[in-house]
Amino acid sequence: MSHESDSWDRAALALRLLTVENADLGGAVIRMRASPARDHVLAALRGLKLRKIHPTISDDQLFGGLDLAATLESSHLVENTSFFDDKTNALLVMAERCGTGLAAKLAQILDRDAGHMLIALDEGAEADEHAPPALADRLALHIEPEGRMPEGWQPAPAGTSALDPRHVTVSAGDIQTLAEIAAVFGIDSLRAPLLALRVARAHAALNGRDKVTDSDLNVAAELTYPHRATRLPQEPDAAEDPPAPPEDSPEDDAAGDSDTLSLPEGDMLVEAVKALLPPDLLAGLAPAGTSRGASGAGAGQKRKGNRRGRPLPSRPGRLDGRARIDLVATLRAAAPWQPLRQRAVPTRTGLHIRPSDIRLKRYQEQSDRLLIFTVDASGSAAMSRLNEAKGAVELLLAQAYAARDHVALVAFRGEGAELLLPPTRSLVQTKRRLASLPGGGGTPLAAGLQQAALLAQQSRSKGLTPTVVVLTDGRANIALDGTPDRTAAQADSEQMAQIIQTQNIAALVIDMSKRPQEPLRALSARLGAPYLALPRADAERLTGAVNAALDA
Repeated sequence: MSHESDSWDRAALALRLLTVENADLGGAVIRMRASPARDHVLAALRGLKLRKIHPTISDDQLFGGLDLAATLESSHLVENTSFFDDKTNALLVMAERCGTGLAAKLAQILDRDAGHMLIALDEGAEADEHAPPALADRLALHIEPEGRMPEGWQPAPAGTSALDPRHVTVSAGDIQTLAEIAAVFGIDSLRAPLLALRVARAHAALNGRDKVTDSDLNVAAELTYPHRATRLPQEPDAAEDPPAPPEDSPEDDAAGDSDTLSLPEGDMLVEAVKALLPPDLLAGLAPAGTSRGASGAGAGQKRKGNRRGRPLPSRPGRLDGRARIDLVATLRAAAPWQPLRQRAVPTRTGLHIRPSDIRLKRYQEQSDRLLIFTVDASGSAAMSRLNEAKGAVELLLAQAYAARDHVALVAFRGEGAELLLPPTRSLVQTKRRLASLPGGGGTPLAAGLQQAALLAQQSRSKGLTPTVVVLTDGRANIALDGTPDRTAAQADSEQMAQIIQTQNIAALVIDMSKRPQEPLRALSARLGAPYLALPRADAERLTGAVNAALDA
């Protein structure tokens, strides 16, 4: 049986588990683009009586609230009922566009009332387009069948389980196994093993068993953990023999080691989960014990405005010619007061709007990102590597219009650093400056970091979000005062890195030496930045690595 066929079989099983009564699985993320195959998948959930909601649903529609039209017509308060007043199950379309605010509200509903179920339709085309993590964390299952739907594929028919999952027993050892496997794959949320336990119980009940077995644990791990994994299991060190257990401490032996799976079937479950990790996820996962580095550098920072961007809830305010009035919110605020105001001024017809009723629109804007390339142009950096850095800058700048990026270039060589290219999107200007970039001389790494930090501060004042990308071989030998002193140069570099880190400036360190340099690892730690060793990278590989690290 092919891998794609297996994925469709797992999807069928997941759909069947969603229909088990009292399973309390929260729901599922179905990651599929609109297609007849997705319609076929959703048809299996008709018994859940799903009602559609969309990412732009208002609070009044979701929780109930004032019916503005009916209130104005009847002159007394008329309220809408909440979407979740009864045991309604929701189908969230375009879940990848769901904002954090709506995700938090839906998460609160799922936490407060276990009777509701949410199916999130994730139609994201790219890896970074996905349902909000806070929402997906509360949904037990992730359904993403691969390839074409097999001919004649049919999900198992829905029906009443022979047993109530709440009455299925589970041993303490099984609970420990699920928790340990979650830890092995770097799954920090405690909801994951809890949901896996519910999946195991539902699968046991579906098969008429009143006790969870190894097969139930296997299904639970395969359906619950792969999409939540953040790292690969740590490989055991074969060069070191494990210490012999003490002879006189049987109680300690029974307790086991919290870092290793204590049950025989644990290793088998780990391999089962590892086999189901998506290929793109597998390539991006960090081995256990390594740092993922700073995140959130992949886009500009969010800021509040009153003109454009993602809509935010309106707020009371005064009209000053700069902000826009939210007419619906203003009428909603004024509606309850109309009877009182009409009686106070009976001669006045129409609506009575007071300054306190005014509500102003707000938006969340995304600031542009500035990539500050800080390039080592010293003699220790081989000219071939310098050319690779030049090519990477050109390739990244070519993507600037789509990614809303600006690019700046700082080169350090000789006794100091120079801003060769101020923040720009001009590809022609950049190529001309890069072509004339000289090489040779000492390595004033500290001066390069100082120049990059100064430019980052200036760009922030102009509304940009700076990210410093350092490309060097790490052999700093020129101090900030211009003297050739390797020890002082290293100390100055670490001091400047600490300053950049304390100012919360995102950074990335790329080691372009033939062998990874330990001082550069220490420098990246000071910066709080990811460290990439790319000794033989061409411009395209370097560009891909930078994009992957900045978007992590």
